[in-house]
Amino acid sequence: MNKERPVLEDLIKDNMSVLELFQNQTLRPVIKMQHDLLIASFNAYKAKRKIDFSSLTDQKKRSKTKAVFVKDINYKNLNLGFIIGAFSIEEFAYYSLNASELNKRIIQIVIQRVQDSLTEII
Repeated sequence: MNKERPVLEDLIKDNMSVLELFQNQTLRPVIKMQHDLLIASFNAYKAKRKIDFSSLTDQKKRSKTKAVFVKDINYKNLNLGFIIGAFSIEEFAYYSLNASELNKRIIQIVIQRVQDSLTEII
């Protein structure tokens, strides 16, 4: 399957920091491109851990989703790998210099994306 990064309009503003620029030019398009993989991974995680979402309210589903990323370091790192693996060499070089801050941003965006896609969670 050939994946192409989507072009996200209106994310680049004047007076953005370099980190914000990287987030909006690189991270958000990569995360959007990897959407199906992120959802499939979360569904597999849920099935493996026997987490029953069917009886939970939407708010509890959102809380449970966030808790998975906060508490399960291996799963969080797997998701970071999904995103980092789509970087170019130049993007990875920049990422390497700012990994701690960018990891936080990646996980925040991924959590939000999964939470906003609860209808796709089986």
